This record gives sequence, C-alpha cells and structure tokens, in this order.
Amino acid sequence: MRPKLRPPDGLKDDDSGDHDQNEENSTQKDGEKEKSERDKSQSSSKRKAVVPGPAEHPLQYNYTFWYSRRTPGRPTSSQSYEQNIKQIGTFASVEQFWRFYSHMVRPGDLTGHSDFHLFKEGIKPMWEDDANKNGGKWIIRLRKGLASRCWENLILAMLGEQFMVGEEICGAVVSVRFQEDIISIWNKTASDQATTARIRDTLRRVLNLPPNTIMEYKTHTDSIKAWEEFHGLVNSSGR
Repeated sequence: MRPKLRPPDGLKDDDSGDHDQNEENSTQKDGEKEKSERDKSQSSSKRKAVVPGPAEHPLQYNYTFWYSRRTPGRPTSSQSYEQNIKQIGTFASVEQFWRFYSHMVRPGDLTGHSDFHLFKEGIKPMWEDDANKNGGKWIIRLRKGLASRCWENLILAMLGEQFMVGEEICGAVVSVRFQEDIISIWNKTASDQATTARIRDTLRRVLNLPPNTIMEYKTHTDSIKAWEEFHGLVNSSGR
C-alpha cells in the first residue's frame, strides 16, 4: 500500500504551550517562554535541514511541493490565500523528488479549483514573497488533457537547470480549472527582458509547444493590481 503524503508536523504557527492557571514568578515564565521558543526554533531548523541521502544525486537547489484548493467565486484575501496553501514536503535530490512525485495525484486527475506549486526552498508561492515581488511569470493556457504531461516536462526541466538563467527561476505552478488548465513558471526579475525571453524559448522547447501557442508574460505587480481592482469592484457591488 502506498503511504499517503500529508503536510509535515509543525506547519501550524500556533502556541502549543500549556499555561498554568496559578500565578508564577514572571522571570520564571519569561525564562520558560524563551526556552520554549528556542526549542521550537531548533526543532524547526532540524526539520528544514533537508539534504541528499548517501549515494543520491543532489539537485542544485532544494525544492518544496505545495498544494492549494479553494471554492471558485469566493473572494480570497492575501492572508486567507497563504493559510490555504499546504506544504507537502521538501527534497534535495533526484531520488527524493521521485519518492514524492510517484505518490502524488497527477494534475489531470485533480478536480475543482486546485493548484500544485513547486518552488525553491524558502520561497513561498505568493506574489508578495521577497524573491517574487519584483518578478513575473510566463503563463500558458492548456486545453483539458494536457496538464499532466506538460507539468511533468516543466518541473523536470526546472530541476535539471535547463533554463540556464542562473538563480532567476523561483518556481512553477499548475492550476486546474473547470474549462482549462494553466501552467506558469515564475522568475525573480520581470524587467530583465533577455532572461524572460530565454525562459520563454526554453519553455516552448521543453513542452514541445506548437508555434501558434499563446504565451503571456505577466508581472506580479500587475497581478496584484488586477486582484485589488477586482476585489474592489466585488466589495463595492455588495457581493
């Protein structure tokens, strides 16, 4: 039986410490709190230290898989979006990648309004992340039935450093929708036209796209602006 993937422990940022109902010396409490925070920090650091195993083939960067799903038509704030993204796990080698990927549902088999994200470790799949805020993404809209193949080709090219643009690549997303599917690749610097052009050409090659395929580049600044305008209209109409 295949083991089920679930988000690792420690993703929730809540305070799990017990609070004694009796009053205690404040200095003691502060000391215990500091120790608790230190323990949590050390524990978190241990969880994040993902390294290749013996005889495994290391990747140039560590990557993290994320998953998100939301109800269509329901407005989301940046905060609720962040809360809705679930971390699947981080890997540092080719072998670790395949252990995750072989147990994951393929995009073509997902239902509803779902997304898989694969980003370098330490980068959240959000426009506002420091690594993303000055960047943008190439967007390709796919007819139904192509998402699984295109997603696999895209992430293998990304992990294999086929884009040849240094540290510019941040991650990739596949978005499953009702009428179509969308794949995108995010980079750090939207203003670097030579880099975005190279990413576009590599994307066309690795996905074996027909010459007439429409590819759109959108800066994250424009995405945020469009999101804010849309939600402003929704709010002003009373919906």
